[in-house]
Amino acid sequence: MGKKKVVSIEDRIPTLKQERKKKANRRLIFYLSIFFFLISIIVYLQSPLSHVKTIDISGNSLVKNEEVLETSDIRNGMNIWTINKSDVTQALQENPVIQRAEVDRKLPWTIDINITEADLVGYVKQEAKHYPVLGTGNVLQEREQQYASGQAPLLLKFSDEAYLQQMAQELADLPASIVQLISEIHWQPSDDNQHKILLYMNDGYIVDSTIRRFAENMRVYPSIVSQLDPESEGVIHIGAGVYFEAFNSGAAESPDDEQKTGDADAQ
Repeated sequence: MGKKKVVSIEDRIPTLKQERKKKANRRLIFYLSIFFFLISIIVYLQSPLSHVKTIDISGNSLVKNEEVLETSDIRNGMNIWTINKSDVTQALQENPVIQRAEVDRKLPWTIDINITEADLVGYVKQEAKHYPVLGTGNVLQEREQQYASGQAPLLLKFSDEAYLQQMAQELADLPASIVQLISEIHWQPSDDNQHKILLYMNDGYIVDSTIRRFAENMRVYPSIVSQLDPESEGVIHIGAGVYFEAFNSGAAESPDDEQKTGDADAQ
């Protein structure tokens, strides 16, 4: 058997000293890094670098940027870390138009405010002024306009607030693509049916319907129109049943039957 090589303590001492020195240096660098990092944070917090320079507002159309800024009470030059996000969010959501508000910090100096507004479902007209109606049924009396924007229909003759709220809620549940097809909605209550409404559509058709289950019933409108002759004029009845009544004919026709539609148009 070969002899084992014996390393004396004296030979190992330089190596041990070098390893200990490396560990001490690494420990020193670690502590110095933490120290300078903490110093950097303190300098940042006390310097203009932590002051708000940019306020980005998105998602709003009914509420103006100036109104959001005034309500949030955030101003350029404020320390970004003194802003209480929950307080700002709560203040913004007290506005009936704002359903949800999200406030975030984007370092080093930007505040981001994202607004989610309640659905605009229509306008009511009072003394030549137009007032937005939200999906909640709220009429924004403080936001009068000379003209309706065209993004939502006019809601006319709704003299009873309860029926206006029902109509607004139904419109909020209806896809926006169909809401935009509606020009006017007239409330036409009768002794037999207090929920009766008449719609004037942007494509020229008139729809006789009811507030009850309006969102559910009206979803079939595009399919109904696609089965009608584009030159035809008349009233589409959408309620308990669905049928088309041409202006130039006393006969009513079902849009579910294309052949029957063609025959009726020819009369």
